[in-house]
Amino acid sequence: MRHWGLIALVCLVTPAHAGQTVGATWYGNELRGNRTASGEVFNPNGLTAAHRSLPFGTCLLVGNPKTGKLVKVRVNDRGPFTKNLTLDLSAGAARAIGMRTTQNVTMKRC
Repeated sequence: MRHWGLIALVCLVTPAHAGQTVGATWYGNELRGNRTASGEVFNPNGLTAAHRSLPFGTCLLVGNPKTGKLVKVRVNDRGPFTKNLTLDLSAGAARAIGMRTTQNVTMKRC
């Protein structure tokens, strides 16, 4: 019985969306219409992200710990090229999780 109680406790403490905490920022209209590193046209309202090394097409579940909101994004670009940042989200993805400034988010593969 204790074993099951411990498992239940772990599930309550660790939400299903918990992932690696990373620094993130977002970018928007200034790059509208430009080509991403994957070759597609950038849509600031899309649910996409830039990452330095994950393969294009990788699905990520990104969460904002401040709002509790989650969004699924697809990696289609390279970046960010700023120290301590791991993700550049499209404006649409940032808006979906209530992200207004550069901040820490949770990230895990879908």
